[in-house]
Amino acid sequence: MGATMIRYRPTATAQSGFTLIETMIAIAIMSIGILTLIATFGTAISSTQSAQEDLIARQKALEAMESIYTARNTQQITFAQIANISKGGIFTDGPTPMLSAGPDGLVNTVDDTNFAASLPCAAVPECIVLPGPDGKLGTPDDVAMSLSNFNRQIQINTVLEADGVTINPNLKQVVVTVTYTKIGWTQPRIYTVNGLISAFR
Repeated sequence: MGATMIRYRPTATAQSGFTLIETMIAIAIMSIGILTLIATFGTAISSTQSAQEDLIARQKALEAMESIYTARNTQQITFAQIANISKGGIFTDGPTPMLSAGPDGLVNTVDDTNFAASLPCAAVPECIVLPGPDGKLGTPDDVAMSLSNFNRQIQINTVLEADGVTINPNLKQVVVTVTYTKIGWTQPRIYTVNGLISAFR
């Protein structure tokens, strides 16, 4: 018996690659994705760079608010004094530098003064001492961070009754706003805290 030989003929398969237009579209889509990712990194870095100042602004606003509640609770000031100077109270109108509380113990009043000099800070509006390169506070390499770029405003507003017309004589709104700027910024960063304070402890 003779062996039969089967011959296979290679068949030509149609192979196609990317066209130039498809390649350009893919590159454009990838470029948009990469640019979006770079913008996200830029925003994250910017937020990280101002995180310390944001924390300070928050803390300073809360401290001012707490000092008003404490002064009211200890009867250091009367309820009538919790108002801006233009309305017969003791709190300054408009933003002021971060000064030290004067003899009354309250910030944003007329007796505020510069902070006393203590190394590494000078006698200026508030200064915070931060750890130096060694990461430890209270060592010779500590650095001073001036808060001269910070401003604080305490605004006291009246509160209306449910009718929307009558002023509630036993309730006021306290709004503390801390703003700060940095070199290269076009707009200041703002942190606001507000609360209600009553005539009763």
